[in-house]
Amino acid sequence: MDWSGKNVLVTGGGGFIGSHLVEELKGLGAAVRVADSYTTDNKCGNLEHFDCRGVDIQKGDLTLFATVLDLVKGMDIVFHLASSVSIPYSYLRPTEVILNNVTMALNVFEAARKSGAVVVHTSTSEVYGTARYVPIDEKHPPQPQSPYAASKLAADMIAESYFKSFDAKIVTVRPFNTYGPRQSMRAVIPNIAVQALGSGEIRLGDLRPTRDFVFVKDTVDGFIRAAESGHFGEVINLATGKEISIGDLAGKIVGICGKGKVVDDGARHRPPKSEVMRLLGDGSKAKRLLGWEPKHSLDEGLAETVRWVRRNMASYNTGVYNI
Repeated sequence: MDWSGKNVLVTGGGGFIGSHLVEELKGLGAAVRVADSYTTDNKCGNLEHFDCRGVDIQKGDLTLFATVLDLVKGMDIVFHLASSVSIPYSYLRPTEVILNNVTMALNVFEAARKSGAVVVHTSTSEVYGTARYVPIDEKHPPQPQSPYAASKLAADMIAESYFKSFDAKIVTVRPFNTYGPRQSMRAVIPNIAVQALGSGEIRLGDLRPTRDFVFVKDTVDGFIRAAESGHFGEVINLATGKEISIGDLAGKIVGICGKGKVVDDGARHRPPKSEVMRLLGDGSKAKRLLGWEPKHSLDEGLAETVRWVRRNMASYNTGVYNI
C-alpha cells in the first residue's frame, strides 16, 4: 500500500505501542491523527520521544460517541489501540476498565461503520488465559482470567458481530507480550530493568509463568500489514512461537544490566486463579495471511530496551509498584 496521502487515526497514539505505530506511519508518509486522553499539562505521552511535527494530536474522551464520530470523520484507516491496559488495575477498578474498553471499542466500530473506514482492532493474548495446548492458535478457547482480559474479549466479540452484521471492515490483531523502548514500568521487562539498574533489588511476583515476547517494531509491522491485507473479520495472532519464564527473563536482563538480585514480593502476585501460567503463541496465520514474521530475537530486543531504559532512568519512578 502507498501510505502517502492516507488519512489515518491512531487511538491511544500517545501510548507505548501507539507511539511507535505513529512514528512508522509518519515515516511512510501517512497523514496521521492521534486521539488520546486529555491531560491538564497538555503532554503528549510517548509522542514526545520523536519528532511528531505534522501529526494532528487531538484530545478527547473516547467513551463519548460524538467525540469518536468527529475524530473518525474523513479517515481511511483507524488503528484502535486506546485501552485501560493494566491487569492489576482491573482488579481494583473492574467496572471502570470494562466499561471503558468496551465502550471505546464500540464507539470506534460504529463511527467507522458510518464513515466506511477500515479498522485494525487491538486485542491481547490475555484473552486465551493459561494455555490448554501450545502453541496457541486463533482457535484456542478463550478463557479470560482477569477483568481486563474479559473487557478485551468483549470488544473482540463486538468486532466480530459488526463484521457479520454490517460487513464492517474490521481486522482484529492479537499481539502476544509486546515490549521495547518507551514502555512503562507497568510491564515486566522495563520493571525488571529499572530495578536492576537502580537499587539492584528486583521485586517480582510469580517467576514460573511463561510468556511469548514480541519486540514492538515487529508488532507495529504486523499492525500495518493487517491494515493493508483486507482480511476483514479475521483474528490474527502476532507471536514468535517461543516462550520464556519470568524467572529466566529476569536472569537475561540481569546479565545485560550487569547487576541485580530477584526478591519475591507477595504484593506482586496475582490471585491464584487469575494468574495466566503459560502463553506461547502460534504466528502461522499471520505468516500465511500477512507475510509477517518477527525480525528481532529476544536477546536483540532486550539489549535495545535496556539501552533505552538506561538513558531514560530519570523518567521512571523507581520506588513505586506501578499497576
